[in-house]
Amino acid sequence: MTSDKVMMMSNNCHGWAARDDSGLLSPYEFERRSVGGNDVSVKITHCGVCYADVAYTRNKRKNTVYPVVPRHEIVGIIQELGDEVSKFKIGDHVGVGPFVDSCRECVHCDVGHEEHCSKATVTINGTCKDGTLSKGGYSSFIVVHDRIFSKFCCDLSLKAFVVSYLALNKYHPAKWSIPDKYPLALAAPLLCAGVTVYNPMIHHKINQPGKSLGVVGLGGLGHMAVKFGKAFGLNVTVFSISISKKDDALNMLKADKFVLSSDKEQMAALAHSLDFIVDAASGDHSFNLYMSLLKPEGVLALVGVPSEKIELSPLSLLMGARTISGSAVGGTKRTQEMIEFCAKHEIYPKIEVIPIQYANKALDRLEKGDVKYRFVIDIENSLE
Repeated sequence: MTSDKVMMMSNNCHGWAARDDSGLLSPYEFERRSVGGNDVSVKITHCGVCYADVAYTRNKRKNTVYPVVPRHEIVGIIQELGDEVSKFKIGDHVGVGPFVDSCRECVHCDVGHEEHCSKATVTINGTCKDGTLSKGGYSSFIVVHDRIFSKFCCDLSLKAFVVSYLALNKYHPAKWSIPDKYPLALAAPLLCAGVTVYNPMIHHKINQPGKSLGVVGLGGLGHMAVKFGKAFGLNVTVFSISISKKDDALNMLKADKFVLSSDKEQMAALAHSLDFIVDAASGDHSFNLYMSLLKPEGVLALVGVPSEKIELSPLSLLMGARTISGSAVGGTKRTQEMIEFCAKHEIYPKIEVIPIQYANKALDRLEKGDVKYRFVIDIENSLE
């Protein structure tokens, strides 16, 4: 190490990649870009796994460029800083989500909602400003731009593509009480699954105690929606096509009610009873049915991807002035708010920690819905 500011590292990166649409992952060596003035290099300790990894490795969306290194739920330890980075230090614990850069100038970037930036660089298979393809967290380290919004300095201190879990205590301990005890393995799913459901709940002001929340689909996203709902003081009902989810919903996650969505009587009994629904289901299902469960002016937020097209009767919206909205991940501002909230209320994802060598099996199991409720790869101790 040359100083606390700069620790020069090799650009050679170890990872696992898929080479074709079979999706088979295997060891892969590649070069990360050098650390620029505003960059942060992060040694990856853990990386979450979600359906996006299946989609990218197996070319489900027909746009994968191979070889592809998956994942964007990345946590680790800073190992190198650019000369112009001032809010981090080597050794800080940090996380990287779905984006590694954006235009930094548009109206969305100005308010910390880079997820809406048309020029945002996604962490997997995105086109970086130098023309190279971005590569994700199934790898030993990652280099990310550290973008700081000066207009947030008085209130929120730091808004960057690298989200700090521990360094924030140093700069604004009164506002950012992020305890050192929050484990990095558990923090990984917050960067995608967590913020994906938290973002629309805050946007639609469903964080008001006493309101009623429906959660459709109890998977990686759905189980986080239940956890947030209970922490907000909401009355939470879980909807699932599988009766096997009932015990987890009621006993592990402490939901107030479980409903088998194929039971017409149970569903009819809940008509016009919910203020808000988080729809995290991946399989095709009836949107009209769930819209009928909303109170007047209720909102259904779609965060899952059930199919390329959905069918919805106009009357589902017109009768009762109901709304259906979409939401994907979240920007730097909302992500940091969520991390603070999780730390304060001791909200932890339910995870299964695996070695990188189990990644192919994990993706097979994930596609079958066989995980409770998020795989997290122990990169530090299994990637050679």
